[in-house]
Amino acid sequence: MKPTGNAKIGGRRGGKPPQRPGPAMILIEPQLGENIGAVARAMLNFGLAEMAIVNPRDGWPNEKAIAMASGATVVLDRARLAATTTQALAGFNYVLAMTARPRESLLPVFDPRAAAAETKERIDRGERCAVMLGAERAGLSNEDVACADGVISIPVNPAFASLNIAQAAVVFAYEWAIADGRAPAPADLAVAPQATKEQFEGFIGQLFDALDAARYFYPPEKRETMQRKLRTAFARAGLTEGEVRTLRGVVKALGAKQARD
Repeated sequence: MKPTGNAKIGGRRGGKPPQRPGPAMILIEPQLGENIGAVARAMLNFGLAEMAIVNPRDGWPNEKAIAMASGATVVLDRARLAATTTQALAGFNYVLAMTARPRESLLPVFDPRAAAAETKERIDRGERCAVMLGAERAGLSNEDVACADGVISIPVNPAFASLNIAQAAVVFAYEWAIADGRAPAPADLAVAPQATKEQFEGFIGQLFDALDAARYFYPPEKRETMQRKLRTAFARAGLTEGEVRTLRGVVKALGAKQARD
């Protein structure tokens, strides 16, 4: 099969290519179109979009890859087809090989987090970086690994070191997203403003009144200490305005039940 440069596969459009540079994924002789599509999906999920494919067994374009990409066809549309590993790696400054057999090579060995940090540092200074993934059946050959500058080794169970190329890709892509600064968005509660002191004191006063009615502060000489501990516990929680309203409703409901009883 002859390489066709930037092979356009058409099909459903989905997703947008990231605006920031990232490492490319180089798939060496992948066997199943489904796995190529799954790699594309994992890449776009974590902000990667550059793919090169070396001599795919089932040909290219591949409809099964499109179906499995599930909206990440922008990665497949831009994928480069190459006849050899050397051709696929042309133009890259720094290449890492993902392999389950790092001891066979004298190259530096990185775990996925360290590999992501290394590629991030190099990309930030203008280098082009890539990660190679081997065929599903046997992984990367020794000759392919020899083309790399280092090895990525995922710390899997040594008794069952069996990851397919999409699983390996998603592990690295996740670490890349973290290294590239895409931390998880904070939850809504984390960014909601804290209740004012007036709102907080209103809740504490209502709570203490309800506890007085329930004769909670006993013996009397421990009242001040007990109230201080309760105040400190709720103050440490950094309650929001909405949380204060909810807690005041809880105290009111409990007081109303006590009055009925």
